Amino acid sequence: MTDAPPSTDLKLFNSLTRALETFEPLHPGEARVYTCGPTVYNYQHIGNMRAYVFADTLGRTLSWKGYDLTHVINITDVGHLTSDADAGDDKMEKAAASQGKSAWDIARHYQDVFEADLARLNIRKPQHPKATDYVEAMIAWGKEIEEKHCYRLDTGLYFDVTTVPEYGRLARAVTDAMEDGGEGRIDTVDGKRNAADFAIWRTTPAGENRQMEWDSPWGRGAPGWHIECSVMSAELLGHPFDIHTGGIDHREIHHPNEIAQNQAHGCSPDTGARIWMHNNFLVDRRESGSLGKMSKSTGEFLTLQTLVDRGYHPLAYRLMCLQAHYRSELEFTWEGLTAALTRLKRMVMGLRQVQDAHFAAHGNPVVPPPPTRIDALRGTIDDAKLVPLLEKFEAALCDDLNTSVALTALEEVIATKKVPIDQKADLALAMLWPLGIAIVPREELRIRPAGVEITEAEIEAALIRRKEARMAKDFATSDAIRAELGAKGVEVMDGDPLGWEWKL
Repeated sequence: MTDAPPSTDLKLFNSLTRALETFEPLHPGEARVYTCGPTVYNYQHIGNMRAYVFADTLGRTLSWKGYDLTHVINITDVGHLTSDADAGDDKMEKAAASQGKSAWDIARHYQDVFEADLARLNIRKPQHPKATDYVEAMIAWGKEIEEKHCYRLDTGLYFDVTTVPEYGRLARAVTDAMEDGGEGRIDTVDGKRNAADFAIWRTTPAGENRQMEWDSPWGRGAPGWHIECSVMSAELLGHPFDIHTGGIDHREIHHPNEIAQNQAHGCSPDTGARIWMHNNFLVDRRESGSLGKMSKSTGEFLTLQTLVDRGYHPLAYRLMCLQAHYRSELEFTWEGLTAALTRLKRMVMGLRQVQDAHFAAHGNPVVPPPPTRIDALRGTIDDAKLVPLLEKFEAALCDDLNTSVALTALEEVIATKKVPIDQKADLALAMLWPLGIAIVPREELRIRPAGVEITEAEIEAALIRRKEARMAKDFATSDAIRAELGAKGVEVMDGDPLGWEWKL
């Protein structure tokens, strides 16, 4: 017996201060998190989905540490423009025109697909408010800040970034982004006072008809992109709230503009959120051999369905993301995804063995659900071998979500021998929860590309016949069955250490 491990403070990297900070909730016992959601005009590529795996891991860790979590991921179902600034085509309108559908139908379809992808990645469903439900609140917000912070042009209402203190400090725009080209990505709009000024409201040009537009004091039109997150986070979480997350590209323009709006609305000196967190890009190697960010704008992107169609379980991609720190670039390769799938298989097999051992010890095929809060888990784990692994796991998650080390701790628990099976089962299964990994049926983890006609029952029956032939030393029949399966795309893996025996 040993004493229960002490609690570890959760430390998170704040992009605003560029430093690790201890998480201290603004509301005792609560954690309020806002994540920039998708613009639902197209399928989300797997680089987009990395942001939601990260945000879900953060949310699960906060819950695991005992906080009552409120997590909002907004749905941008009113189109912003195809650049981060205020020029280009409206994404929703452009998608509707190209597909011959209404913008509302486009939004509904791609929101459904996005939510299905979240479920396939075992991402807990947060609140999913839609931007179109908050347009009146956005107009009211614009009216409140207009006099001191905005000016009108024929194209809409624009925010003057010189009216708030330290504009761009999240992106370090004032000091280094000008040299790095941070603000150089902003397109010019005739009449803007400053290059970094941005639209609060975009007035529909004369002679044009948009499907998504509303009446406002600045003319009929639609809200700018940045205003929705300020308004929706304030409405749903209150300002200030604890944590705001998003992709690292949001750190440069979108989030500084949110902060400016929040300051103008009375949050100064606060920025709306106390901690701002950003995940890095998923990159892939192009034909030229160079690495590039996966992007819908170039058409070079993979969806989660693409991976599924190639036979990979979505949790293999989640595990691939967890193997890298969220703040580091992650290179996507099919070899890397295959390696993650193999690791997932080993993990699932090990956990099945833990469950079998628990059944053998107690005669109960159902392992009780593990605690989902570490305080409850601490009271059940006192074995001298397991306590250090619990400490290692918690320390890893509390070190700015160091999931790669947390995964190692989980695998060490699975491999640990001569420990109480109840405690091993509780600890191993409890570790799965903050990582968002589920024990799935073995057959779902086989690589099975779409369009394969042979059924798994037929494969298994053939393998049984082949095994019987080998036991009878009828190697001619054994080879014939192997060749028959090979002709149908089934690779028999003799001696497979994982016991998977075949793949397609």
